Amino acid sequence: MSSLQLTQLKGKLRVLPLGGTAVDFLNYLSVEGGLSVNTLLGYGRDLMMFGSFCRLHRIERLCDVRPEHIYDFLRSLGKAGRAEASIKRALVAVKMLLRFGVATGIAADDFATLIDGPKLWQRLPTVAGKEKVLQLLQAPTPEDPYYLRDKALLELLYATGCRASEAAGLRTPDLNLTIGYVRCLGKGRKERVIPLGRSAIAALTEYLRDCRPGLAKPFSGDSLFLSRTGRKLDRIDVWRIVKHYALRAGMSANMTAHTLRHCFATHLLSGGADLRAVQEMLGHASVSTTQIYTHVDSDRLRAIHKKFHPRG
Repeated sequence: MSSLQLTQLKGKLRVLPLGGTAVDFLNYLSVEGGLSVNTLLGYGRDLMMFGSFCRLHRIERLCDVRPEHIYDFLRSLGKAGRAEASIKRALVAVKMLLRFGVATGIAADDFATLIDGPKLWQRLPTVAGKEKVLQLLQAPTPEDPYYLRDKALLELLYATGCRASEAAGLRTPDLNLTIGYVRCLGKGRKERVIPLGRSAIAALTEYLRDCRPGLAKPFSGDSLFLSRTGRKLDRIDVWRIVKHYALRAGMSANMTAHTLRHCFATHLLSGGADLRAVQEMLGHASVSTTQIYTHVDSDRLRAIHKKFHPRG
């Protein structure tokens, strides 16, 4: 479905100013950068907005884009009520397009580095306590039609910190339940291996034995998590499943699959896990991205302060 959406978006993008260059840029990111379809869709939508802005201001060629045009574009997004994070992401897409233009000889000036975007406060991720996560994991019951699948999915998300799209993309050969690990394909198609805990291994074993065979159809292939019709679950399906059981467990409305990823990292660090090991399991390119979780575990910080501070 996402691939079809990307094809449709490219078709719409081509008729806008800079559209041909933008489509070539997206193809380059796909082939050379190995970016996921969902990431390409995000960049494509941002470039659609920039193309519409250029049409309004009669800018037809990338070499005609000047710094003042980009600042006007950012201001227009602000006036339209776009969040700072969305404006920053759009700026990144435009900057990358400009660099692509310079690299391919379409544009001569590389002024992308001179343009500053909106400054963002670092937002701490939402994290649920261990007791709340346990309630979520226990929310599926045998009365639910796909109890074993949903339980296995929730256990895997919390055990590995996988993103919703990564969990949806898993195949049965990616699991080694004897040794206890899962092979995950993350952003940029980078592969990482993540250990599985006892609870996740037990839930996945039961799902593969007693549930998946009944869901599988000839077209299902080796996709791990299947819908009632036998198709592969997508990230929206994963999001809905987590949301459904989070509400049943009495959790807040902002509890998502990504919250479980935050919980995975925070709970590991609070238990004394090495920051670099957590970085590797999350698939973060930089340890600075992982360090945000060290600011979330207030209980651990209080305990350290009380233990080591002379006036604690």
